[in-house]
Amino acid sequence: MSVMQKASYAVRQLTPLIASELRADAQSLLSGEIAPVIRDLLETRGVVVFPEAHLTDEQQVAFTKTVGTYAPEQGVFKVTLDTNENPNADYLRSGFFWHLDGTMDSKPLRASILSARRLSPIGGGTEWANTYAAYEALSDEDKALLVGLKARHALEALHSSIYPEPSYAQLTEWRQHAARTIPLVWTHQSGRKSLVIGNSAHYIEGMDRCESRLLLARLRDHTTQPQFVYRHDWKLGDMVMWDNCGTIHRALWYPADSGRLMHRTKLEGEESFA
Repeated sequence: MSVMQKASYAVRQLTPLIASELRADAQSLLSGEIAPVIRDLLETRGVVVFPEAHLTDEQQVAFTKTVGTYAPEQGVFKVTLDTNENPNADYLRSGFFWHLDGTMDSKPLRASILSARRLSPIGGGTEWANTYAAYEALSDEDKALLVGLKARHALEALHSSIYPEPSYAQLTEWRQHAARTIPLVWTHQSGRKSLVIGNSAHYIEGMDRCESRLLLARLRDHTTQPQFVYRHDWKLGDMVMWDNCGTIHRALWYPADSGRLMHRTKLEGEESFA
């Protein structure tokens, strides 16, 4: 892998198509001095790993503000299956399936920053897949097939992965939340194109439901081939930032009572699905 050395940081590609590691001290990260480099890596590589950065919550928020518009509504969000730490922890189990965040919003998050505060002794890694590279690798026939196709994204689809036989009350509650119709291919302001898939995709509008499910599964399997995927096995203090508009991600299984705890901050969305 290629290595680039600068005075205050060093960058190394982790795989050919996705993820770079950036090593820098806390002062360099918090100063904003290398924020343009980080933004460029976010766009071109999808995932930026800061090994054993060991930032405090306050420092993580400050760092987040250097690379974009901080989304403050959840503050520092605790990602854990421990209901004592997060009352909505049960719903986070949908994170074990491939997804991108904010498909029910008009503007999805630009990026998320996750740091490891407690690790699970079993499992608990995270995987990301590059949806730009996956689109580019489609055949011309498949690219033509996807033109104009739109998927309906809904909380019902998201939660059905963890409740395959939902109760009437659950379905009623889920359907009170907004759903959104999104093109399968997102043409970004940059002109680049990415696939918009994941477990929030309920069905493709105007298509037979069985055929719709087959196509969504085929696109997911294509996108999550090894050449498009980076897997991170966490060390305490690691921080990872990812492009929520050009990747999908999932947590790898870990026991609910493992104590695993991650702290997440977010960047507000910068463009709508198109």
